[in-house]
Amino acid sequence: MKIFAHPWIESEQFYSIKSQEDIKKTPINSTLLLSPLPSSLELAKYCQKNNLSYAIRVESIKDAIFANLLEAKYTISSKEVATELISIARNYLFDTQILAE
Repeated sequence: MKIFAHPWIESEQFYSIKSQEDIKKTPINSTLLLSPLPSSLELAKYCQKNNLSYAIRVESIKDAIFANLLEAKYTISSKEVATELISIARNYLFDTQILAE
């Protein structure tokens, strides 16, 4: 289990990204936070190509599957989508970790 943004636990920092220029302004080895697919598809491809660690918001199972194929480190979704996604991720051995908010 991972817990983020709790005062008792030190955790990764997520940096909201809207462009490649924003990426240049983040600390090295940051976890980038992208807006939902498909609006961030080009940024996701850029991150994948450049081996950048990123999280992406997903609103559906389909988007989560694409995020996994695009090598996202994390998907962030509603609890309802995350609950459905967990069994799919286990069956298909996702490398992407699932986070719910």
